[in-house]
Amino acid sequence: MKLYLDTANVAEIRELAWLVDGVTTNPSLVAREGRPFRDVLREICAIVKGPVSAEVISLDRDGMVREARELAAVAANVVVKIPMTEAGMQAVQVLSRDGITTNVTLVFSANQALLAAKCGATYVSPFVGRIDDAGGDGMAVVNEILTVYGQYEFRTEVIVASVRHPGHVLQAALLGAPIATVPYDVLKKLFGHPLTDAGIARFLRDWQQVPSA
Repeated sequence: MKLYLDTANVAEIRELAWLVDGVTTNPSLVAREGRPFRDVLREICAIVKGPVSAEVISLDRDGMVREARELAAVAANVVVKIPMTEAGMQAVQVLSRDGITTNVTLVFSANQALLAAKCGATYVSPFVGRIDDAGGDGMAVVNEILTVYGQYEFRTEVIVASVRHPGHVLQAALLGAPIATVPYDVLKKLFGHPLTDAGIARFLRDWQQVPSA
């Protein structure tokens, strides 16, 4: 499973660029950085060779297509995030014909993911954490999407998004999801385990008992 870093913070990206396969951003993440959007995007694309998702702001088809073309011109590895709306799917159809890679965002159901795939989306991002917050089962939705895509051999890849904890990452991997995009703090937690820390401490303590030469 590929791991993307869900952030627009350049320092976090530089730290983990050796590990991650791509980066996803959104307007909220970019706003936290207090820098011009294009400058941030250009810098991220220079650090990470894999896909870097950047989101349009327009809500009408023509506006989204125009923004998408501008974003795609920033760097070859830009993936344009398009919201799951009727106008958004019309934009995805146009962009797909143009050869521009797209990531359909704010997906909360398998039906939405089905429409995104039919319109030619490169990626689709179900927001598992937000589904859980609303009393649903985010990973169950991911499973439904993977099942539908498998039955019809859609080429659209699933990016498990809105990941809240390491358990989401594990569940995504167990379901065979091709990609999960993970916040910095959650990704850092994947390295650790209390028994690992205890084991290292014990080995170092025991090593102090070894006679010196």
